[in-house]
Amino acid sequence: MGSAQPGDVPLYDRNKELKAFDETKTGVKGIVDSGFEKIPRMFVRTQDEFTEDLTCTEARGDRFQIPVIDLHDIECRRNEIIDDIRLASMTWGFFQLVNHGIPIRVTNEMIQGIRRFHEGDIEVKKQLYVRDLSQKVQYDSNFDLYRSRSANWKDTLRCRLLSPDPIDPQLLPDTCRDIIVEYWKHIMNLGNTLAELLSEALGLSKYHLKGMDCTRYLNLAGHYSPACPEPELTLATAKHSDQSFFTILLQDHIAGLQVLHQNHWVNVKPIHGALPINLGDLMQLLSNDKFKSAKHRVVANHVGPRVSVACFYRASLDKPTPLYPIRELISESNPPVYQDTTFKEFVKYSHSRRPDSVSSLEHFKLGALC
Repeated sequence: MGSAQPGDVPLYDRNKELKAFDETKTGVKGIVDSGFEKIPRMFVRTQDEFTEDLTCTEARGDRFQIPVIDLHDIECRRNEIIDDIRLASMTWGFFQLVNHGIPIRVTNEMIQGIRRFHEGDIEVKKQLYVRDLSQKVQYDSNFDLYRSRSANWKDTLRCRLLSPDPIDPQLLPDTCRDIIVEYWKHIMNLGNTLAELLSEALGLSKYHLKGMDCTRYLNLAGHYSPACPEPELTLATAKHSDQSFFTILLQDHIAGLQVLHQNHWVNVKPIHGALPINLGDLMQLLSNDKFKSAKHRVVANHVGPRVSVACFYRASLDKPTPLYPIRELISESNPPVYQDTTFKEFVKYSHSRRPDSVSSLEHFKLGALC
């Protein structure tokens, strides 16, 4: 190659741009507040990502209806609700819950609390800005910033609420401490109810999943996606499936969440008071592929900010929590699909690879090449 000549366009140094962005500790909101009219190159999706999109299409009209499950009068309607959850879990891995018992006042204030944090004193936020996911409370922008093909247009407050001991509330930011504590109590009740219903939907006793520690570890992530000047070039959250048993999501009124169903991106229209639920990779593994792990993403938008709160029921990274297809579901006609592993090994492998369209679950299938 010849030497650079005056007027040549310099090579793009992605790592330099990532590092400069990271060192500001102000996240995507800092970019917006600086008045940028175009998004930095690190957020522009790669050609590979756009090419992968060609394998999926945007769902049009009302062709697909995301399941909505009503928990009203749950004891009298329990069998009906279990049947609905079983069907949604097998076909979508995703559904919306209504009449779930969490007051509208609480969900509204939770959204406002996360917004207050992200729009609050930047010096307070900088004190929490770290890339160590083992911290009880942290603030960052793109936990996989240095591994992803392109950065996502969002910032996140993360709180390890149960690990399995409850977090000291004084560690939570004072801008949203009280509402997180209140919301957390409701989420624990709902999480226990969901674990029971999912157990029964698998044909097991209602306490089976809880007995496998599926509700002992709870992480909260409060996402903030500002209005984007070029939303067609980036995503607020790239396509992924959750490393959880299941995830309870709260979203505001701004659309953007999409779930992948039959190779179509289906919009999850915000329903005031409803909570989207998506099953994660751990549930697909435990159920031996009976239940699906829902792939989903969030598109960027000209309007904003969009605020959402995800509560992940996961396993422990601090001890070798075993993961394996539930023995009671295995038979000669339904042999195990996955090898026995641990959550720590699952996460280690997932974080060792660059994100792409192939699920980490493929690596843990029996007979898969290591």
